[in-house]
Amino acid sequence: MQPAEIQFAQRLASHEKGIRDRAVKKLRQYISVKTQKETGGFSQEELLKIWKGLFYCMWVQDEPLLQEELANTISQLIHAVNNSDAQHLFIQTFWKTMNREWKGIDRLRLDKYYMLIRLVLRESFEVLKRNGWEESRIKLFLDVLMKEVLHPESQSPNGVKFHFIDIYLDELSKVGGKELLADQNLKFIDPFCKIAAKTKEDQEAADRHTKEKADGYGLLLGWEPFVKTAFVQNTL
Repeated sequence: MQPAEIQFAQRLASHEKGIRDRAVKKLRQYISVKTQKETGGFSQEELLKIWKGLFYCMWVQDEPLLQEELANTISQLIHAVNNSDAQHLFIQTFWKTMNREWKGIDRLRLDKYYMLIRLVLRESFEVLKRNGWEESRIKLFLDVLMKEVLHPESQSPNGVKFHFIDIYLDELSKVGGKELLADQNLKFIDPFCKIAAKTKEDQEAADRHTKEKADGYGLLLGWEPFVKTAFVQNTL
């Protein structure tokens, strides 16, 4: 008998919407049950199989409204994960999957994956918010983003990197803008500016785009000088 993760992946990639919908619903229950313990629940290999199934679940979904609904449903799966270790791995394997599959996405399908990335990032911030913006969780989260997306030596394609740069501060603002203090925001922004500023490929364009986004976010929160200082220091 095949492992549950392979069975889910096969059903999630089915060309029949009814099968896919039932698989997503059962997957949420499966994730919740398997992560009941305080630590563990899934291996990286198991979650990569699940994310591959979810990736192709999006692939075969037509019609914009249904795509948006599915992207939202997938992004909400993070809230079914019941321990922090598994949440960390769930987010990491999402980005690994995007990096691995990105070059195979045709132009007509790009928008729905842009939307999925945005919603998964938003719900990742929401997890941190629900846990009181705990410093240790923030650090783990940022470590994943730096390693899998923004670091010059990551496997992340430029399409993923630049979309991430474009949405990162917007999504942080939507989730945490009303409650995060300036020093808390800087924890998110400082490493973001630091790594983006050191990106080897298309560095000048990345720096300019990041600075524009960071300046806009600083204006929104009323502490633009702090953001500019963080960015300037990291580009020296």
